[in-house]
Amino acid sequence: MTRRTWIPITAAATLVVAVGAALVAVRPWSDSAPEAGGASSTTSSPAADVDRSAAQLRTHFLDEYVQDGRVVRTDQGGDTVSEGQAYGLLIAYANDDRKTFGQIWTWTKRHLLTDDDLLAWRWTPEDGVADEQSASDADLDAARALVLAGERWGDDRYTAAGKAMASAILEHETATTELGTILLPGPWADREPYRYNASYASPAAFRILERATGDRRWTAVEEGSRAATAAVLDVSDLPSDWSQVHADGTVEAMPATGDQGSVVYGWEAMRLPLRYAEACSADERALAGSIAPTLRRSTQLAAQLDLGGTAVTGDTSGLAYAARAAAEHAAGSSSASSADLRRMDRTAATTPTYYGDAWAALGATMLTSDVLGGCATDAGGAS
Repeated sequence: MTRRTWIPITAAATLVVAVGAALVAVRPWSDSAPEAGGASSTTSSPAADVDRSAAQLRTHFLDEYVQDGRVVRTDQGGDTVSEGQAYGLLIAYANDDRKTFGQIWTWTKRHLLTDDDLLAWRWTPEDGVADEQSASDADLDAARALVLAGERWGDDRYTAAGKAMASAILEHETATTELGTILLPGPWADREPYRYNASYASPAAFRILERATGDRRWTAVEEGSRAATAAVLDVSDLPSDWSQVHADGTVEAMPATGDQGSVVYGWEAMRLPLRYAEACSADERALAGSIAPTLRRSTQLAAQLDLGGTAVTGDTSGLAYAARAAAEHAAGSSSASSADLRRMDRTAATTPTYYGDAWAALGATMLTSDVLGGCATDAGGAS
């Protein structure tokens, strides 16, 4: 695989976190439309269904976006990204929908699986694989779904595929720093200072993959990524979409596109509290809960905030409320968490997008069930 490069920036530049219009977060190696929540809230549809259950949200996502095993970004030009395939696998597994799971994995294996046992990031109907670089959040979610499916359904093919992908993640998508072993966003980020996206790290996935493989390196990845995430949260009230980690453990917030754009809490970073609220460690759940006070400052949430919690866009997203629901859940406020899950549902219903609907389904599932192997329901939060 070829390695994409990015431009590190100085610590001084990273402190300009709250000024100006926000740039919608994009993959740092992408020349295309935003992969995360790119559709604006200006496109609306009637809110026919609100207060939907997690199962209903999952079924809606599968019905709306999965076509013959391909998860289609219908609001972003009809392409497919590895993250979407991984979300589809997790959602189908949570629905105990073995048929759809099999279709999604068959398509993924045929079109995105590389010789390195990782997933090419982007596919289009016109060009096939349009970007062969992998993204570790997709690889991690897919590996998690595969080993869970292999265990539940007694299918050794899923187990073997999940273990192979897990091994490839450790081999190609991790780096060692003074903070410990951290999860890189992809093989392209293997030079110091390392690009870091705290919302890619999934403590629940790390533990599931260690249990499935018996490889203790997953504990090291969990501990190192927790330390890096804690360092991200030490420097600002909210986590930035992207950061850089130096070999000595220094962490700096930065824009999504190297030396350009705004440093924001947006489409990427909002996944962090969801990932950490379902963790099985109280220390990791505390990281999710630590941002709740900042997010409580306004009942209504924008789709992007500066790192102090001020809105930098007029757009809205269900993910913003899912993220706060996770933070409140981790902080021990079940009533506030439940209220935000309802806000999430209403927002997703009125401003439907592939990304928002995926995280409405995943967020509700992670916070109200242990079906994906997390421990949120053991922490006394929303039920």
